[in-house]
Amino acid sequence: MKELENMNLITVFTPTYNRAYCLNKCYESMQKQSCKAFDWLIVDDGSTDNTKELVEKWIKQKTEFNIRYIYKENGGMHTAYNTAYANIDTELSVNVDSDDYLTDTAIEDILSFWKKNKRENIGAIYALDQYEDGNVVGTPFPNDLKEFKGWGYKNIVYYSGGKKKVFRNSGDKKLIGVTSVINKYPPIPVFEGEKYHSLYYKQHLLERDYTVLIMNKPVCVVEYMNDGSSKNMFYQYVRNPKGFCNERRYVMKYAPSFKLKIEACIHYVAESLLAKDYYFIGHSTNRLFTLISVVPGVLLYFIIKRKTKK
Repeated sequence: MKELENMNLITVFTPTYNRAYCLNKCYESMQKQSCKAFDWLIVDDGSTDNTKELVEKWIKQKTEFNIRYIYKENGGMHTAYNTAYANIDTELSVNVDSDDYLTDTAIEDILSFWKKNKRENIGAIYALDQYEDGNVVGTPFPNDLKEFKGWGYKNIVYYSGGKKKVFRNSGDKKLIGVTSVINKYPPIPVFEGEKYHSLYYKQHLLERDYTVLIMNKPVCVVEYMNDGSSKNMFYQYVRNPKGFCNERRYVMKYAPSFKLKIEACIHYVAESLLAKDYYFIGHSTNRLFTLISVVPGVLLYFIIKRKTKK
Protein backbone atom coordinates (compact mmCIF):
# COMPACT_ATOMS: atom_id res chain seq x y z
CA MET A 1 0.00 0.00 0.00
CA LYS A 2 2.95 2.42 0.12
CA GLU A 3 2.31 3.70 -3.38
CA LEU A 4 -1.28 4.52 -2.40
CA GLU A 5 -0.25 6.29 0.80
CA ASN A 6 1.48 8.96 -1.27
CA MET A 7 -1.55 9.61 -3.45
CA ASN A 8 -4.43 11.99 -2.77
CA LEU A 9 -7.00 10.76 -5.25
CA ILE A 10 -10.26 10.72 -3.33
CA THR A 11 -12.52 12.98 -1.28
CA VAL A 12 -15.05 11.59 1.16
CA PHE A 13 -17.80 14.19 1.53
CA THR A 14 -20.33 14.26 4.34
CA PRO A 15 -23.37 16.56 4.23
CA THR A 16 -24.67 17.18 7.74
CA TYR A 17 -27.42 19.08 9.51
CA ASN A 18 -27.59 19.10 13.31
CA ARG A 19 -25.84 15.73 13.51
CA ALA A 20 -23.06 16.54 15.99
CA TYR A 21 -24.41 13.79 18.23
CA CYS A 22 -23.56 11.05 15.71
CA LEU A 23 -20.83 12.56 13.53
CA ASN A 24 -18.10 11.24 15.82
CA LYS A 25 -18.63 7.65 14.63
CA CYS A 26 -18.03 8.80 11.07
CA TYR A 27 -14.87 10.64 12.19
CA GLU A 28 -13.59 7.56 14.02
CA SER A 29 -13.99 5.50 10.85
CA MET A 30 -11.80 8.02 9.01
CA GLN A 31 -9.12 7.62 11.68
CA LYS A 32 -9.22 3.83 11.33
CA GLN A 33 -8.61 3.81 7.57
CA SER A 34 -5.75 1.56 6.50
CA CYS A 35 -4.94 4.17 3.84
CA LYS A 36 -5.02 7.84 4.85
CA ALA A 37 -4.57 9.27 1.33
CA PHE A 38 -7.90 11.11 1.24
CA ASP A 39 -9.66 14.37 2.06
CA TRP A 40 -12.73 14.47 4.29
CA LEU A 41 -15.02 17.33 3.28
CA ILE A 42 -17.81 18.15 5.72
CA VAL A 43 -20.59 20.32 4.27
CA ASP A 44 -22.63 21.81 7.09
CA ASP A 45 -26.12 22.56 5.78
CA GLY A 46 -26.90 25.31 8.30
CA SER A 47 -26.58 23.36 11.57
CA THR A 48 -27.60 25.14 14.77
CA ASP A 49 -25.98 22.63 17.13
CA ASN A 50 -22.26 22.34 17.96
CA THR A 51 -21.21 20.76 14.65
CA LYS A 52 -18.89 23.65 13.77
CA GLU A 53 -17.10 23.55 17.12
CA LEU A 54 -16.74 19.77 16.93
CA VAL A 55 -15.20 19.84 13.46
CA GLU A 56 -12.90 22.75 14.34
CA LYS A 57 -11.60 20.68 17.25
CA TRP A 58 -10.82 17.80 14.91
CA ILE A 59 -9.07 20.12 12.45
CA LYS A 60 -6.82 21.43 15.22
CA GLN A 61 -5.84 17.89 16.15
CA LYS A 62 -3.15 16.16 14.12
CA THR A 63 -4.73 13.74 11.65
CA GLU A 64 -3.12 11.73 8.88
CA PHE A 65 -5.83 12.82 6.45
CA ASN A 66 -7.08 16.26 5.41
CA ILE A 67 -10.26 17.65 6.96
CA ARG A 68 -12.13 20.47 5.24
CA TYR A 69 -15.27 22.22 6.52
CA ILE A 70 -17.78 24.35 4.63
CA TYR A 71 -20.78 26.03 6.26
CA LYS A 72 -23.78 27.04 4.15
CA GLU A 73 -27.35 28.15 4.70
CA ASN A 74 -29.83 25.32 5.09
CA GLY A 75 -31.17 24.21 1.73
CA GLY A 76 -31.53 20.45 1.89
CA MET A 77 -29.29 17.49 1.22
CA HIS A 78 -29.17 18.05 -2.55
CA THR A 79 -27.83 21.59 -2.12
CA ALA A 80 -25.11 20.22 0.17
CA TYR A 81 -24.19 17.77 -2.61
CA ASN A 82 -23.97 20.68 -5.05
CA THR A 83 -21.68 22.56 -2.68
CA ALA A 84 -19.51 19.49 -2.19
CA TYR A 85 -19.02 18.78 -5.89
CA ALA A 86 -18.20 22.45 -6.53
CA ASN A 87 -15.38 22.23 -3.98
CA ILE A 88 -13.83 18.83 -4.73
CA ASP A 89 -10.64 18.70 -6.78
CA THR A 90 -9.58 15.08 -6.26
CA GLU A 91 -10.00 12.50 -9.02
CA LEU A 92 -12.62 10.46 -7.12
CA SER A 93 -15.36 11.41 -4.69
CA VAL A 94 -17.72 9.42 -2.48
CA ASN A 95 -20.50 10.40 -0.11
CA VAL A 96 -20.74 9.06 3.43
CA ASP A 97 -23.72 10.33 5.41
CA SER A 98 -23.22 11.75 8.88
CA ASP A 99 -24.81 8.73 10.58
CA ASP A 100 -22.88 6.18 8.47
CA TYR A 101 -19.22 5.21 8.43
CA LEU A 102 -16.58 3.61 6.22
CA THR A 103 -15.31 0.07 6.55
CA ASP A 104 -11.73 0.05 7.86
CA THR A 105 -10.21 -0.71 4.44
CA ALA A 106 -12.65 1.28 2.29
CA ILE A 107 -10.20 3.88 0.95
CA GLU A 108 -7.52 1.24 0.31
CA ASP A 109 -10.02 -1.01 -1.46
CA ILE A 110 -11.36 1.80 -3.65
CA LEU A 111 -7.95 3.12 -4.68
CA SER A 112 -6.60 -0.37 -5.40
CA PHE A 113 -9.66 -1.16 -7.52
CA TRP A 114 -9.35 2.14 -9.38
CA LYS A 115 -5.65 1.62 -10.07
CA LYS A 116 -6.38 -1.77 -11.67
CA ASN A 117 -9.46 -0.75 -13.67
CA LYS A 118 -9.09 2.94 -14.56
CA ARG A 119 -9.61 3.89 -18.19
CA GLU A 120 -10.87 6.84 -20.22
CA ASN A 121 -14.58 6.13 -20.57
CA ILE A 122 -15.31 5.38 -16.89
CA GLY A 123 -17.67 7.70 -15.05
CA ALA A 124 -18.08 5.96 -11.71
CA ILE A 125 -17.73 2.85 -9.58
CA TYR A 126 -20.63 1.19 -7.78
CA ALA A 127 -19.77 -0.61 -4.53
CA LEU A 128 -21.93 -2.08 -1.77
CA ASP A 129 -23.32 -0.78 1.50
CA GLN A 130 -23.76 -3.04 4.50
CA TYR A 131 -25.55 -2.92 7.84
CA GLU A 132 -23.74 -3.09 11.17
CA ASP A 133 -24.56 -6.81 11.42
CA GLY A 134 -22.56 -7.42 8.23
CA ASN A 135 -25.51 -8.07 5.94
CA VAL A 136 -25.35 -6.35 2.56
CA VAL A 137 -27.99 -3.70 1.88
CA GLY A 138 -30.35 -5.02 -0.78
CA THR A 139 -29.02 -7.40 -3.41
CA PRO A 140 -25.30 -7.94 -4.09
CA PHE A 141 -24.23 -7.66 -7.71
CA PRO A 142 -24.00 -10.94 -9.66
CA ASN A 143 -20.43 -12.14 -10.10
CA ASP A 144 -20.52 -11.75 -13.88
CA LEU A 145 -21.64 -8.10 -13.71
CA LYS A 146 -18.37 -6.21 -14.09
CA GLU A 147 -19.62 -3.00 -15.70
CA PHE A 148 -22.61 -1.46 -17.45
CA LYS A 149 -23.73 1.62 -19.31
CA GLY A 150 -27.19 3.08 -19.80
CA TRP A 151 -29.37 2.57 -16.74
CA GLY A 152 -28.51 1.74 -13.14
CA TYR A 153 -31.75 2.16 -11.20
CA LYS A 154 -33.63 -1.03 -10.21
CA ASN A 155 -33.02 -2.83 -13.53
CA ILE A 156 -29.42 -2.94 -14.79
CA VAL A 157 -29.01 -4.28 -18.33
CA TYR A 158 -25.56 -5.75 -19.02
CA TYR A 159 -23.79 -8.28 -21.23
CA SER A 160 -21.91 -11.38 -20.08
CA GLY A 161 -20.62 -14.25 -22.19
CA GLY A 162 -22.20 -12.70 -25.26
CA LYS A 163 -25.65 -12.73 -23.64
CA LYS A 164 -27.87 -9.82 -22.62
CA LYS A 165 -28.85 -10.02 -18.95
CA VAL A 166 -30.89 -7.96 -16.49
CA PHE A 167 -29.96 -7.53 -12.84
CA ARG A 168 -32.95 -6.52 -10.72
CA ASN A 169 -31.28 -4.30 -8.18
CA SER A 170 -32.65 -3.61 -4.73
CA GLY A 171 -31.18 -1.51 -1.96
CA ASP A 172 -28.87 1.48 -2.14
CA LYS A 173 -25.43 1.09 -3.68
CA LYS A 174 -22.43 3.31 -3.01
CA LEU A 175 -21.50 5.65 -5.85
CA ILE A 176 -17.81 6.49 -6.15
CA GLY A 177 -17.75 9.14 -8.84
CA VAL A 178 -15.06 10.37 -11.18
CA THR A 179 -15.27 13.99 -10.10
CA SER A 180 -14.44 15.55 -13.46
CA VAL A 181 -17.23 13.52 -15.08
CA ILE A 182 -19.79 14.35 -12.40
CA ASN A 183 -19.01 18.04 -12.74
CA LYS A 184 -19.71 17.96 -16.48
CA TYR A 185 -23.39 17.84 -15.57
CA PRO A 186 -25.50 20.66 -14.13
CA PRO A 187 -25.97 20.90 -10.36
CA ILE A 188 -28.96 19.08 -8.90
CA PRO A 189 -31.94 21.42 -9.55
CA VAL A 190 -33.15 23.60 -6.70
CA PHE A 191 -36.79 24.69 -6.59
CA GLU A 192 -37.87 27.69 -4.54
CA GLY A 193 -39.45 26.69 -1.25
CA GLU A 194 -38.37 23.04 -1.55
CA LYS A 195 -35.56 21.27 0.29
CA TYR A 196 -35.53 17.86 -1.34
CA HIS A 197 -34.56 16.50 -4.74
CA SER A 198 -33.50 13.00 -5.68
CA LEU A 199 -29.76 12.57 -5.23
CA TYR A 200 -29.73 10.21 -8.23
CA TYR A 201 -29.95 13.17 -10.64
CA LYS A 202 -26.29 13.27 -11.70
CA GLN A 203 -26.04 9.46 -11.53
CA HIS A 204 -28.83 9.08 -14.08
CA LEU A 205 -27.12 11.47 -16.49
CA LEU A 206 -23.70 9.90 -15.97
CA GLU A 207 -24.96 6.35 -16.57
CA ARG A 208 -26.22 7.27 -20.04
CA ASP A 209 -22.87 8.61 -21.23
CA TYR A 210 -20.20 6.65 -19.34
CA THR A 211 -19.38 3.11 -18.26
CA VAL A 212 -19.89 2.31 -14.58
CA LEU A 213 -17.56 -0.24 -13.00
CA ILE A 214 -18.82 -2.74 -10.42
CA MET A 215 -16.88 -3.29 -7.21
CA ASN A 216 -18.81 -6.07 -5.52
CA LYS A 217 -17.60 -5.28 -2.03
CA PRO A 218 -18.99 -3.25 0.91
CA VAL A 219 -17.21 0.03 1.63
CA CYS A 220 -19.76 1.77 3.86
CA VAL A 221 -21.76 0.76 6.93
CA VAL A 222 -25.22 2.29 7.08
CA GLU A 223 -27.72 2.50 9.87
CA TYR A 224 -31.08 0.82 9.39
CA MET A 225 -33.74 3.43 10.09
CA ASN A 226 -37.02 1.89 11.23
CA ASP A 227 -38.81 5.21 11.37
CA GLY A 228 -41.98 4.80 9.33
CA SER A 229 -40.16 5.98 6.23
CA SER A 230 -43.09 5.33 3.88
CA LYS A 231 -45.24 7.80 5.79
CA ASN A 232 -42.35 10.25 5.92
CA MET A 233 -42.00 9.94 2.14
CA PHE A 234 -45.64 10.98 1.71
CA TYR A 235 -44.78 14.19 3.55
CA GLN A 236 -41.76 14.65 1.27
CA TYR A 237 -44.07 14.43 -1.75
CA VAL A 238 -46.26 17.18 -0.31
CA ARG A 239 -43.37 19.47 0.65
CA ASN A 240 -41.25 18.97 -2.47
CA PRO A 241 -43.52 18.10 -5.41
CA LYS A 242 -41.55 20.00 -8.07
CA GLY A 243 -38.34 18.18 -7.24
CA PHE A 244 -40.08 14.82 -7.46
CA CYS A 245 -41.74 15.77 -10.76
CA ASN A 246 -38.36 16.66 -12.21
CA GLU A 247 -36.99 13.23 -11.28
CA ARG A 248 -40.05 11.42 -12.68
CA ARG A 249 -39.68 13.16 -16.05
CA TYR A 250 -36.27 11.60 -16.46
CA VAL A 251 -37.36 8.10 -15.40
CA MET A 252 -40.47 8.04 -17.60
CA LYS A 253 -38.33 8.98 -20.61
CA TYR A 254 -35.31 6.72 -20.18
CA ALA A 255 -36.30 3.76 -17.98
CA PRO A 256 -35.76 0.43 -19.81
CA SER A 257 -39.03 -1.20 -18.71
CA PHE A 258 -42.74 -0.51 -19.08
CA LYS A 259 -43.25 -1.03 -15.35
CA LEU A 260 -40.71 1.60 -14.32
CA LYS A 261 -42.11 4.12 -16.81
CA ILE A 262 -45.70 3.63 -15.67
CA GLU A 263 -44.68 3.79 -12.01
CA ALA A 264 -42.90 7.09 -12.69
CA CYS A 265 -45.88 8.48 -14.60
CA ILE A 266 -48.34 7.61 -11.82
CA HIS A 267 -46.18 9.43 -9.30
CA TYR A 268 -45.67 12.29 -11.75
CA VAL A 269 -49.44 12.84 -12.05
CA ALA A 270 -49.91 12.84 -8.27
CA GLU A 271 -46.95 15.12 -7.61
CA SER A 272 -47.96 17.51 -10.41
CA LEU A 273 -51.33 17.91 -8.73
CA LEU A 274 -49.58 18.55 -5.41
CA ALA A 275 -47.50 21.21 -7.19
CA LYS A 276 -50.70 22.65 -8.72
CA ASP A 277 -49.32 22.05 -12.20
CA TYR A 278 -52.50 21.27 -14.09
CA TYR A 279 -50.74 21.28 -17.48
CA PHE A 280 -48.67 18.27 -16.48
CA ILE A 281 -49.42 16.30 -19.65
CA GLY A 282 -47.88 19.05 -21.76
CA HIS A 283 -44.87 19.16 -19.44
CA SER A 284 -44.41 15.38 -19.52
CA THR A 285 -41.52 13.68 -21.32
CA ASN A 286 -43.78 10.69 -22.08
CA ARG A 287 -47.26 11.99 -22.84
CA LEU A 288 -48.81 8.67 -23.88
CA PHE A 289 -47.80 6.90 -20.68
CA THR A 290 -48.83 9.93 -18.65
CA LEU A 291 -52.32 9.83 -20.19
CA ILE A 292 -52.58 6.14 -19.31
CA SER A 293 -51.55 6.98 -15.74
CA VAL A 294 -54.00 9.81 -15.04
CA VAL A 295 -56.59 7.77 -13.13
CA PRO A 296 -54.16 5.85 -10.87
CA GLY A 297 -52.17 9.08 -10.47
CA VAL A 298 -55.22 10.95 -9.23
CA LEU A 299 -55.96 8.09 -6.83
CA LEU A 300 -52.39 8.29 -5.51
CA TYR A 301 -52.82 12.04 -5.07
CA PHE A 302 -55.83 11.48 -2.80
CA ILE A 303 -54.00 8.74 -0.88
CA ILE A 304 -51.10 11.12 -0.24
CA LYS A 305 -53.48 13.88 0.87
CA ARG A 306 -55.24 11.49 3.25
CA LYS A 307 -52.00 10.10 4.68
CA THR A 308 -50.64 13.58 5.35
CA LYS A 309 -53.84 15.13 6.67
CA LYS A 310 -53.21 16.77 10.03
